[in-house]
Amino acid sequence: MDNERVREFCLGLPHVTEAVGWGHHLVFWVGDKDVGGKMFALIHLDDAGTGVLWFHCGAERFQELLEFDGIIPAPYMARAHWVTVERWDVLRARQIEDELRAAHELVFAKLPKRIQATLALPEKERSKLVQERKKVVARKAKSRPTEKK
Repeated sequence: MDNERVREFCLGLPHVTEAVGWGHHLVFWVGDKDVGGKMFALIHLDDAGTGVLWFHCGAERFQELLEFDGIIPAPYMARAHWVTVERWDVLRARQIEDELRAAHELVFAKLPKRIQATLALPEKERSKLVQERKKVVARKAKSRPTEKK
């Protein structure tokens, strides 16, 4: 398994979008961030940093995964039951896919019903709603007063 295979797999899951976050992470979201989507996994774009893959695993699976040599609590996100896979050979490719699928399902199930309903819309309607929401977010960001130095 590697970054490109994880990316391909995650983008094949329903309602997944990707974005670069924190400068060097590729973050996978269930639903678009601007309409209330939530992240479920991320990978490093460069080889700097902790681990190669981070994902949400839920409270029940969290302790089980920490028993694997090479899986640690995710820095800054362990309280939310995220783990970090330190290297690609810790889990087999199928296991990684299963964990990512489960992470996606956990996050989708916790989304508000309104967001789930938006994601269930046909592609054309959903895209229109997402674009409208992005415009609203952009307008709000522009209208915020800037800090004086």
